[in-house]
Amino acid sequence: MTRAVVLADTHIADRSTRRLPTGACRELERADVILHAGDVVGEELLEQLRSFGPVYAVLGNNDRGLVGLIPETLELDLEGVRVGMVHDSGATAGRPARMRRRFPSCDVVVFGHSHQPVDAEGVDGQRLFNPGSPTQRRRAPGHTIGLLEIRAGTLVRHEIVTV
Repeated sequence: MTRAVVLADTHIADRSTRRLPTGACRELERADVILHAGDVVGEELLEQLRSFGPVYAVLGNNDRGLVGLIPETLELDLEGVRVGMVHDSGATAGRPARMRRRFPSCDVVVFGHSHQPVDAEGVDGQRLFNPGSPTQRRRAPGHTIGLLEIRAGTLVRHEIVTV
């Protein structure tokens, strides 16, 4: 089984006093892989995340200092499940069809930008997954991260967790 901890919109700049919540760190300690859907902001956070395990991250609109270090979009295979990653999935209206067109071979699309958690089925069963933000909840009810568990080519768990 592969356990992915999914983050987005952490907005933690280098030498910032802002930190990941303890609950997020507890989940990261149990991660097989970490997915970050953009707005990492600082290289120090990427290094911290790498101390927990392999990290796959994409650029967010606030990641100016990470241009050239991480891609704008990413597709990867996690134990037979195809995962697409992008920071901004665009407007809510039309998102399912737009993500299916952008990531036609992906089973799951991980995105961020809005700070609003989303765990929904899109077109043809594609899972749309935004973990929200563990540090800036904005209009969301709480600070959140996401968990994905994959076993033998099947997504067996997808959950938004309040931290």
